[in-house]
Amino acid sequence: MNTPRSAVDPSEDCTTIEVAKRLGLAVRSVQLMVDRGELEAWKTPGGHRRIRRESVDRWLAERHAAAAHGQKERPPNAPQAAPSRAVARAPRVLLIEDSRHFQNLVSLLLKSRFPQVELHLADDGIAGLGLAGKLEPEVLLVDILLPGIDGATLIMSLRSHPAFARSRLIVVTSLEGAALDPYAFALEGLPVVHKPRLAVDLPALLASALAGNAEAADRTP
Repeated sequence: MNTPRSAVDPSEDCTTIEVAKRLGLAVRSVQLMVDRGELEAWKTPGGHRRIRRESVDRWLAERHAAAAHGQKERPPNAPQAAPSRAVARAPRVLLIEDSRHFQNLVSLLLKSRFPQVELHLADDGIAGLGLAGKLEPEVLLVDILLPGIDGATLIMSLRSHPAFARSRLIVVTSLEGAALDPYAFALEGLPVVHKPRLAVDLPALLASALAGNAEAADRTP
C-alpha cells in the first residue's frame, strides 16, 4: 500500500534495503509485500520507496504470533512423545506458498492424484516454519519468493535442522534460468518445479518423494 507523502513522518521511514535486512528477506520479497499491501509505503520524488517503520513492527508482531501459535507446546518436564511416524497416519504434505491460485491448483492436484495425502497450507515463511515443526510433514513444497522468511533462507533452515531430516523438499517457483542463480546455494540437489509446468511435473516428483520417505521410515528401527 502506497501512502500519500504528507501522511507519513520521515523519521519513521525505512528504505527497502533496510527492511529487507531487518526481516532477513530479499529486496524483491519486500517490494512484493508492499505491492500486496502488507507494508505501508510511499515514494520519494526520485521514485524510491520509503516504508513505514510502524507497519514493519506490526507485520513482525503478527508473524511472530502466528509462528508461536504453530509451535508444539510441551511442559518442561514432560516425557518426549513417540515419533509421529511410528503412528499410522496419512502422509502429510505442507505447501508454503502465498499465491491463492497455486494453493488451489496444488490442492486440486493432490485430491485427484494423491487422495491419501493430507495437505496443509502456509501463506508465508514464518507460519510455514512453525507448521513444519508441528506437523513433521513427509514432503514440503516451498516457493522461493515468500513473505515472512525468504524462501531460500527458509529452505536452508529446513535442510540444516535435524527435526526435518526425514522431510523431503520440493521447490516450486516461477523463476527460471539466471533468475535462480542468487538462490543456487539453497537449491543444490533439490528438485525444482517451475509453476507453468506444475500440473505436469509435480505428480512424479511428489510420488517419488512420498515413496522415498516411506522406505526411509521402514528402515528406521
